[in-house]
Amino acid sequence: MNPHGTAASPSSVTVSDIPLTIEGLAQAWGRPIRVTLGASALQRLRASRGMLERMAAGPAAVYGVNTGVGTLCRQRIAAADLARLQENLIVSHAVGVGPPMPPELVRWMMLLKLQALAAGHSGVQPAVVELLAAMLSADLLPIVPARGSLGASGDLAPLAHMVMPMIGRGQLLDSGRARPAAEALRDRGLSPVQLGAKDGLALINGTQFMLAYGAAIAVRAAELARLADIVATISLEAYRGSLRPFDERLIALRPHRGAVETAANVRRLMQNSEILPSHADCGKVQDPYSLRCVPQVHGACRDALRHFSATVQVELNSVTDNPILIDGEAISGGNFHGEPLALATDYVSMALTEWASISERRVYLLLAGPDGLPPLLMKDTGLNSGFMLPQYTAAALVNECKVLSHPASTDSIPTSLGQEDHVSMGAEAAIKCWQVLDNAETVLAIELLTASQALDFRQPLRAGTGPRVAHEVVRAAIPHADQDRAFGDDIQTALALVRSGEITRCVQAGVGPLA
Repeated sequence: MNPHGTAASPSSVTVSDIPLTIEGLAQAWGRPIRVTLGASALQRLRASRGMLERMAAGPAAVYGVNTGVGTLCRQRIAAADLARLQENLIVSHAVGVGPPMPPELVRWMMLLKLQALAAGHSGVQPAVVELLAAMLSADLLPIVPARGSLGASGDLAPLAHMVMPMIGRGQLLDSGRARPAAEALRDRGLSPVQLGAKDGLALINGTQFMLAYGAAIAVRAAELARLADIVATISLEAYRGSLRPFDERLIALRPHRGAVETAANVRRLMQNSEILPSHADCGKVQDPYSLRCVPQVHGACRDALRHFSATVQVELNSVTDNPILIDGEAISGGNFHGEPLALATDYVSMALTEWASISERRVYLLLAGPDGLPPLLMKDTGLNSGFMLPQYTAAALVNECKVLSHPASTDSIPTSLGQEDHVSMGAEAAIKCWQVLDNAETVLAIELLTASQALDFRQPLRAGTGPRVAHEVVRAAIPHADQDRAFGDDIQTALALVRSGEITRCVQAGVGPLA
């Protein structure tokens, strides 16, 4: 999955009773999404709207329907002002700042909001959901500043920006061009919606901003997990490292699932190696940790990713509004609080940083010129700097990963005059993790480039099937370097290979599916 590329053909999604999955979302990445609202979803929407209208007409106070919000929750709103309250909520909460959210993630955020509303526990007018679905189907994408959410009461600011165009305000991306929302809607035969009781609150309450990031991170990181194992085997072969630390009997004595998976991947990838038997009697007892402990480190990162992905999967089909309509009652609770996602996102950021950190250490190992490799992986050094500087870039990126892996979720700043006295900061965790993931992919691309250069010096011996196929893919795009050149260009080419998934596809075609 390329986070910076798009595909033209649209993806079709029916919002009904079918749960969304991470894998299903992955198929829609970078593509326009054509949405159909299923009959069962529309039935639930009509039923919950009828329930909400009866509550709004009654004498009881219902939060955000006939009361203010946040610290203003005790102030009653006159019946004549209920619709105006909802528009005010959207406009007043659209306070986001900073660079815009990537359009691919805006699509997912819109779809996730549709899924949550279609569950029929929010009480919104069906017309509200139909307009949001029509905007997504027309690929009219709101421009959403990425900063400003505390992750409780949900992602208020970004969701407010997402729905501003629904009331004719804000801007939309139309075929990549920013346009006034009212104008873009009119050109597609759409009209702003007339909000009623609770419509605005339901639209801006929820975790869909951090969840859109989370689902995309889960998809990209799953690819990175397999790629990290592949790239590590190129380094292992180039270093003339041992396969003994990956012995199935050894791993079984401490059988964490991730370690079992990584060790099995490496054994599969290293089949048919001519390099391994060539140094079987070399007398070297142990390899450095960055090679020897790949099952334990990569494996622990896999387990962190597994926990994160499971959390995201639950959230994809959850109702994170407030209040929530259940069996004729409006129940005020905390389903909007982003703590489950915030903690899991911080955890996976640490895992991604570890993948990057151990990868950079393997780059450094190869540059030292072990077992006959030329120092800095070039024969004529002095005049040439060789692969010295790509490791600098890797080190800088790992440093940033470590800084960004400080958890956001352990910090809470009270808001709304103390009514909202604990927040998750899950949106900040998601934004940080997105950058950490970008960095980790780039560090692995640098290891891929460096290890491929090192493996060239082990010819004519052939590497195991996995590293050999990966090396061939690299060499089809990037030639061996006999002298200095603009290695920054090579890094970008390697990164494109990493993000395209081509390395993993070709390797799995040669060795079979990897965990």
